[in-house]
Formats: sequence, C-alpha cells, structure tokens
Amino acid sequence: MAARSRSKRARITPESLKDLVFVSDPQVSPDGSRVLFTRKVIGDRNAYETSLWTVSTRRGDPKPFTHGPRDSRGRWSKDGSRIAFVSARDKDIPQLHVIEADGGEARQLTHLPQGSIGAFHWSPDGRRIAFTFREREQDWTREAIDHRKEHGLTPPPRVLHNTMYRLDGDGYFNAERYKLCIVDTATGDHRILYDKDTIGWMSFDWSPDSKRLAVTSVRNRRGVLASWDSQLLTIDADDGSITHLDAVPRGPKTSVKWSPDGRHLAWAGREGKDGSYSTENLELWTCSATGRKPHALTAGTDWCLMACALSDSADVSFDPNFQWSADSKRVLAAIGWHGQSHVASIPLKGGRPRFLTDGRRVITPGNSSADGRLMAMMIDDPSAPPEIHVGRVGATSVSTRRLTGFNDAWVASHHVRKPSVRWVRSTDGTRVQTWVMTPVGHRSGRRHPAVLEIHGGPHAQYGECFFHEFQVLASAGYLVVYSNPRGSKGYGRDHTSAIRGSWGGKDWEDINAVKEFMQQHPSINPDRMGVMGGSYGGYMTLWVIGHTTDFAGAITDRCVSNLVSMGGNSDFVYKPDAYWPGAFWDCPDQLWQSSPIRTMGRVKTPTMIIHSEGDLRCNVEQGEQVFAALQIRGIPSVFVRYPRETSHGMSRNGPPDMRLHRLHQILDWWSEHLAPRRRKRR
Repeated sequence: MAARSRSKRARITPESLKDLVFVSDPQVSPDGSRVLFTRKVIGDRNAYETSLWTVSTRRGDPKPFTHGPRDSRGRWSKDGSRIAFVSARDKDIPQLHVIEADGGEARQLTHLPQGSIGAFHWSPDGRRIAFTFREREQDWTREAIDHRKEHGLTPPPRVLHNTMYRLDGDGYFNAERYKLCIVDTATGDHRILYDKDTIGWMSFDWSPDSKRLAVTSVRNRRGVLASWDSQLLTIDADDGSITHLDAVPRGPKTSVKWSPDGRHLAWAGREGKDGSYSTENLELWTCSATGRKPHALTAGTDWCLMACALSDSADVSFDPNFQWSADSKRVLAAIGWHGQSHVASIPLKGGRPRFLTDGRRVITPGNSSADGRLMAMMIDDPSAPPEIHVGRVGATSVSTRRLTGFNDAWVASHHVRKPSVRWVRSTDGTRVQTWVMTPVGHRSGRRHPAVLEIHGGPHAQYGECFFHEFQVLASAGYLVVYSNPRGSKGYGRDHTSAIRGSWGGKDWEDINAVKEFMQQHPSINPDRMGVMGGSYGGYMTLWVIGHTTDFAGAITDRCVSNLVSMGGNSDFVYKPDAYWPGAFWDCPDQLWQSSPIRTMGRVKTPTMIIHSEGDLRCNVEQGEQVFAALQIRGIPSVFVRYPRETSHGMSRNGPPDMRLHRLHQILDWWSEHLAPRRRKRR
C-alpha cells in the first residue's frame, strides 16, 4: 500500500507554487497562550495576500485574526490586551492599526500621507508606539503622477545629492529618509521624535520604564558611504533630548535591545570601518544603559549574527535575530552554522555560549512570552515548507513543538525529495559542505543529468531549507547539487574572507572541486551537467563557463559580469579601498581581473541570461553585456528580460506570474540542453 501511495504522488511543477501557504513573523502572547503570525498565499489576481492568524500553544488549531489582504507585522502590547499591525489595503498608504486581542474591529491608529512604515515597537506601558516612517516626495505621489498624465507632462527629473537614493525592492526614494516617530495609542496623534539619520536604517527599542528609546543611528553627512559610523544614542521620549553613548567602540551597530531590567543594552556590531554586511563576523555587543563597559559577548566564538540561509519559500532576512532572557542574564540569538540555524544561549557575564537546539533544520525565532519560558519560532527543513512552532526554553535546551501544518496535505500528495549531505575536499584541503538531491524515480546504478546551483550573496549560505526551485528540478528528472564554497557565511570568518577583494579565486577552486565530485558521482551523467545561479551565483556561473567546458549548459540569473561598471551603477556603490583594492574609476585592475566578462571570448557553453529591468542591485546592463558578447561570438544564448516591475529578488518574492514564467524558462532550457525527457511545451 505504501509503494502504491507513493506512486500516486504528483510531481512538483512551477504551478505547485500557487498551492503553498507561507508563514512568517511568529509572535507569542505575553501569557504564552497564543502565537500570532502572518499567513501569505497567492491570490486570484496574481498578487500575494497576507493576513494575521493566531494559533493556541496548547491545542494548535490556527484561526484567521484579520481579513487582509495586506495585513502583516502583528505585535502584542506588553499586557497582551491589544495587537498593533500594519495594514496596506491602500498599497501607497500603509497605516498602523490596533485591535483588541480578543478580536473585533481594528481601529486605524495613524493617518499618514503616502509613504512607507519601517519598524515599530509598543512602549511597555502601552501608551505609545514608536515607529519609523518615510514620506513619499511630493513630485512622486499618486496625485502628482495623475496630474502630469492629465496635462501631458513628462516625469520630473531627480535632483540627487547622495548615492543613497534608491534600494532594490524598495525603489527610488531620492532624498527622503525614515524618521523616528511616536504615536499616542489613545488619540492617534503622532509626532517626529528624531530625524537626524542620514541613511534611514535606524534600530530602536524602548526602555522598560517607557521614558526613553535606545537608538542606533548614522549621523555622518556622507550617509551610506560612512555606514560603519553608527552611533548609539538614548532619546527622551517626551522632549527628544539626546544622550550620546560615546564610550562604545566606533563601528557599525544595529538591532539594539534594552534588557528587561533596564541595566544593559545589546546590539549587533563590530569595531572598524566595514559596514554590517561584510566578510568579518557581526558580533553581539553589550554595555551598561549609560554606555559604560562595552563588551563583545561572541568575541570568543567564530559566529556571525548575519549568517542567513537562503530559500525561495521563506522571507530571507540578513537582520540579526536575538533577544534578552526574561531575567536579563543571557541573550538568545539565532546563529547560522553549517547550513543550519539554531538558537544559542550567550551569557551576559562570562561563560561559554552554547546551542540550545540542533538538527537538520533552520530555526527562525520570533519573540518570547513575558516569563521567558516559551519562544515563538518558524522552523524550515528541506522536505517541507516552514511552519509555526513553539519552543519551551530551558537552561540547556529548547524543546520545540509544531503548531501549524498548512502544507501537510501538499507535502503528502507530492514527490518531495530530501537531500543528503557530503563534504567535498577542495584543492588545498578545505572541506566544502555539499548537498545532493536525487530526482524523482531515482534508482541505484542509474545516471541522471545534473544541475549545479550556486548561491548568491556571496556572503550567505545554502542550508537545510525547503527550496521549491530545487524540488521542481528534481521532479523534472534532474539531480540537484548545491554547496557553500569559500565566501559563504556559517563556517567562520576565514572561510568567508578568503574571497575578499578577489572573486574567482578560492571560491572557484571550491566550485571546481564540487564539479569534479559531480563528474565522479555514480548517479550523475558527466556529459549532461548544467550550472546555474543568481546574483553572485550568476557571477560564478559565468566564471565557471569562462574556465571550463565541462557543463552542457548554463543559466546566469540577475548576474554580476563586469565589476568595473557595477562599481558605480549598483544601489550600493563600491567605496575605494574597502572591499576591493583601489577605486573602480582609476584603479580597476583587480575588479577587471575578477570580472567574468573578461573571459567571454573563450566561452563555448550554451547560456540563458535572466535579468530584471527593475533590478537595482545588479543593473540589467550586467546581463546585457553577457548577451551581447555571446551573440557576437555565435554562442547559443537567450536573454529572458523581465519588466521594471520586478526586482533583484524576483525568484523569491516577485509577481507570481513572473516567478512561474521564470521556472518554465529554466525547465525549457534544461530540456533542450540536458534532455532527461522531452517536455511538452506550454
């Protein structure tokens, strides 16, 4: 019966994506009785619909709490009586709403103009909410756009004075910045408390007595070009007076948290002039509430608080994730390590940090109950999309229990493949963690066409996550291989920094070792191997085909091809003598040596280029250069060019129809060049 049941399971296709339920942002109530979370589905009109749901920590049984279709980021008040959330029923004008925890009609709390709400936090006494808001420039409001159309006028020029005027996935915001505001939860009156941040990436947290806010802020006039110059401040919530905590070291700072006893502050940061995203480890720091005795609690480890695992079935965030214990004696942090993510306990006053969870999974903590005994969390593993869990927190471990099973029926009715883990030896003996996912119908002794997937970043990691794209490939008959070569996070500082200022070196050695592993694998046909990746993975795909002809086909997605030209056209411009030696305008030697466009003259591999016109991270001209070079040389190639409504992260969070189109293009390309079986074209 079991064999027959398995044979009736459906193969996973691009369209299977439409039947998945995505969950995120779990928040346990202060009394520990319920978990609030965001539920996302693909609606009927090619749009994601989000709503807030709750689930009992004792009985399960998830229930809708708001109707949506664009409600998210629910947060409990400290006494558990109310819930604040962001509702964007009008896409251009998101507003804060408040609803009683027992249900009823939500009350719109803010009446903000067109713009964007960032983070928000309840004051502990429940009287106020602090939030960040960035107003839209008047020339780019909906009314201004309609007025120009009505009168036949062209869009206005952007007069810019800073390189921070756009961000991929966020669009163009010109000179506008997020400001820290406070709203009265009784009257809805709001005011600006702080507007001196030159980037808009402030983190903030209330003091336990609700009188002050701790804030990390870049006040340097150079803005994002001096993003490392982050200050730690406390601001009086009534009069806005600022206290600078100048005793803390200079360097990037983010995710500040006030301890429950009010005596300490914690933040993620490091000393030096690197920004938060770096080859260096982002550490957990603490100091007294007055800024004295700063200390890096994770200095004795090789952990990085920004080691996130990439997935196309969960929200990917590089933000550090940690919280204080209820007794203020330790910090509980999510740590990415060897493709997994677990909760670690880090003592405030010495002692060895230790992991409280284990296993082949990625755990994303939410918050904790008021007594600290229960922690909300989302857990992901390769064989099922993430679901909401609750963890019981002990001194030496966290025991977890699943609360939702939205995707259980989907998993049971589809051929879901679980990868095995191997460690491949690179040229100099470095061990490279590698996953192998065999295709549906695999039998011992049978050889299959294979696809090597290379992750982006490069300072991120593949891991123990559910990846819909990988499952689609496995269902189509391909063996899927993916790995974490040097440059990846999750293996210590030296593993990451090995490629700093020199892409195409140690990373290529590791990828080449994985390629040779594939050629020798008993289940892979070495004559029918493909290589693909996105962002930095698109870069490395191009590097691979410029240095070997062992792959029968390639797909480079949202690629980096010319590091010299990218130095000034990405949303994050290259600063001289920072990550790369010299400057891109007058010392481009290393950038050019590491640019795969330089090797396009010897490429023989048929290649598909995928790129979005709305990509502000890796400009579409990066893909244009590759396509031009391959077309001029007569190499079989196709350019799949997505519209400006899509961004760099299209494969994870782009419009549903474009995500499906992309996956079908990938399958068609591999069917043509690896041909495990002929697909019926749609």
